Amino acid sequence: MSGGVYGGDEVGAVVFDIGSYSVRAGYAGEDCPKADFPTVIGVTLDREDGSTPMQTDVDKRNRSNATYYIDTNQLRVPRESMEVLSPLKNGMIEDWDSFQAILDHTYKMHFKTEPSLHPMLMSEAAWNTRAKREKLTELMFEHYNIPAFFLCKSAVLSSFANGRSTGLVLDSGATHTTAIPVHDGYVLQQGIVKSPLAGDFMAMQCRELFQELGVEIIPPYMIASKVRDAVREGAPASWKKKENLPQVTRTWHNYMCNTVIHDFQASVLQVSDSPYDEQVAAQMPTVHYELPNGYNCDFGPERLKIPEGLFDPSNARGLSGNTMLGVGHVLTTSVGMCDIDIRPGLYGSVVVTGGNTLIQGFTDRLNRELSQKTPPVQRLDRGFHPCISGNLPANVDFQAGIRGGWEAVCGQEVISGTPIIQLVFVTNPGLLYECIKYHVLQTCC
Repeated sequence: MSGGVYGGDEVGAVVFDIGSYSVRAGYAGEDCPKADFPTVIGVTLDREDGSTPMQTDVDKRNRSNATYYIDTNQLRVPRESMEVLSPLKNGMIEDWDSFQAILDHTYKMHFKTEPSLHPMLMSEAAWNTRAKREKLTELMFEHYNIPAFFLCKSAVLSSFANGRSTGLVLDSGATHTTAIPVHDGYVLQQGIVKSPLAGDFMAMQCRELFQELGVEIIPPYMIASKVRDAVREGAPASWKKKENLPQVTRTWHNYMCNTVIHDFQASVLQVSDSPYDEQVAAQMPTVHYELPNGYNCDFGPERLKIPEGLFDPSNARGLSGNTMLGVGHVLTTSVGMCDIDIRPGLYGSVVVTGGNTLIQGFTDRLNRELSQKTPPVQRLDRGFHPCISGNLPANVDFQAGIRGGWEAVCGQEVISGTPIIQLVFVTNPGLLYECIKYHVLQTCC
């Protein structure tokens, strides 16, 4: 399988890390992503008769006349009949039209270059299916004509970011929390454990909290003005609604409400360093927070109880502790499903990544729960692990032989049965790790 060879320390590769919450993309070798914007996109259907499309029409995927609104600035403008959709479901690509629109937007607005000029490294979910991997590879080569393609599990990239080829990766994102064991650069599929207790779960708990307080979440797009004088704590907000607003869809309005809730989560929530106790929580300092419409309040025990559901589902509203696994149990269950000989190595290298792990006190609590089974959890820059670590293998010399092989063997046959990492990179994941470790040492020293 012959083809072009990319060598040297700089191959001009681009890195894509597309998660359920946000898209991170940048050039290999840079310290942080060049682009970081929401994964969800706005879609409107232009009809010749001027009629208003229904949600079912948007879901039918017949979008020859569709207009896409991508990135924060475009997405947060109120538009009539604009539905908000996500191209991913369960961490895998479900809506290929929306996914392609995201790639087009990234190349045009952020990279400002042609896809055919740069090799690509893209992360994928550890449980991604063969059919979706084949379709993605076909899209990259046949439509975007990229010179080389490297598809790698995000858990492997997160492990490499910590300088390890073996480790237990805990990824807590928007839609799920997963424990993924990685051994010698391979994901151990039988050890993957998933839990739906994640960011969206906490957002739902926050909504229920505001409902109990009798507070309506008003997104900024609806607010024309609010009283200049400070509203008394806990008192109803005094604000004026904007006039002549377009008739927005429910999905878009819910998205805008979720942006307020996400800000509340990042500003107020904290994970207790020990199992939740009402009396102890009452002694913790309160945090003052003001909603966009002016309502403000001091939040005390409730700011500890909401994230407690991640570790102890019995403390979550409407959930039974016997039906869901907390974060600590997710990790121990994952290790227990792996071969006994590699368990010490997994327990000795726990890598924590994902947006929820940035909540204050998350890693301290996890360290406390696992202190009797594992060494202290490594403190890492967890926000962009898969994307940053993708810079390392994307900059190491690799062959683009799959380019020619794709044309010669008619596409999907090239990647069936063998991971992309073996075809586009090196045949030995251990050697791959040694190459990455060498580049890390050269950079650090």
